[in-house]
Formats: sequence, structure tokens, C-alpha cells
Amino acid sequence: MGEHRIDLPDVDGLIIGILGGTGDQGKGLARRFSLAGHTVLIGSRNAERAEAAARGVAAPGTRTRGAENAAVAAEADIVIVAVPWDGHRALLESLRDELSGKIVVDCVNPLGFDKRGAYALPVEEGSAAQQAAAVLTGSRVVAAFHHVSAVLLLDPEVDRIDLDVLVLGDDREATDIVRALAGRIPGFRGVYGGRLRNAHQVEALTANLISINRRYKAHAGIRITDV
Repeated sequence: MGEHRIDLPDVDGLIIGILGGTGDQGKGLARRFSLAGHTVLIGSRNAERAEAAARGVAAPGTRTRGAENAAVAAEADIVIVAVPWDGHRALLESLRDELSGKIVVDCVNPLGFDKRGAYALPVEEGSAAQQAAAVLTGSRVVAAFHHVSAVLLLDPEVDRIDLDVLVLGDDREATDIVRALAGRIPGFRGVYGGRLRNAHQVEALTANLISINRRYKAHAGIRITDV
């Protein structure tokens, strides 16, 4: 247990950008990081929509604002990608320069839905995170925050969310920073989950959690035992 709490970097003061931050997942993460005291930048193709989303989730006295995706990508210290899967590649291709040299956290789940429920979609590169790494060759891509309930993130009555965030990547410093960032949200714990090549099964597991939630009318997450 101690390895998760000791020797992680200090991430206090990092400016967090969220691309696709006007969706529920993006707004939920923005709200929680705002409550943790971070400056949060919500990105969208439409600046006015981004500004409206920022006003809706900003914690009192905190610095949360909205802007176009390119401006957010350029200003933020660390960027979370929370766009719909069908717009994933095109957005990242358009922001290569702005994201160069930065840690980019991909939490996109390539899922399809039919009358039988959710299912994982095939991705040529292996996963959304690997696609991001293939596009953003100058960035440090990390996969994380896939299994977080947007409903719980946005609920003002929920102060703590008990959840392990699996963090995957090929850059140890980058994964440690993201693990530390996850720990800024009460109840969250960042757990190293392997190299980026193992992101497929983490993204696909979201389909199983959706099935669990529908069957049990819950907002299920995961916990890793014995670490």
C-alpha cells in the first residue's frame, strides 16, 4: 500500500486541460480537479460551449475556464483526452504541435452499442491509447481514468468515490505523475497497470462495467487487491 503513497511526484499546481471537456466524463473530471484546487481548462470545438461548461462545474474560488481545444492544449501542463471515439484521431492529428512534449492522458473507450448492450470495438493500433501514441509521436501518452462514473463525478452529494484508476504507459515518470494526479480526487488511487500495449483490455473492460451497472442499477468501479 505504501508504494502508492510514497515517492510520487508533487502535482499540486499543475494546469489540467480536458479536450472534449463538455461531455459528462470531461465535465465530471473537471469538477473534481477543480475541487482539488487545480486550474482546469475545458476544451471544445466551440469556445462558448466550453465556457458554459466551465461555469457549470467550477468550484467556488477556483480557476476553471473554457476555450477552444487548441488553446487548451497549448496552455495546459497536462492534457486529458475525453472526446467521443469517432472524433479521436482527427482531433489529435489537429493538435500535434500544441501537444508536443506534454503528457497526454487518454481515457477514451472505443465501444459500440446494440440491443445486446455495449461491446469493444476493434482498433487498428490496438487501443485508443496506442492510436494516440501513434499520432502524437512527440507526446508522452498515458492511458487512465477509463472506469470512472460520470454520474458520480458530477453528483454534488458525493464527496468521495472509492476507485482504483489503472494507469498505463511506457514512461515511468509520466505514469507516476498521472498516478499522483488521480490521488488528488478523494477516494481515488492511481495503480500502475502495465505498458501502453496493454491498454486494449482496460478500455474494453468498460463494456463489462456498463453491463454490471445496468444489471445492478449501480455505478461500479474497480479495486485492485493486495497492493
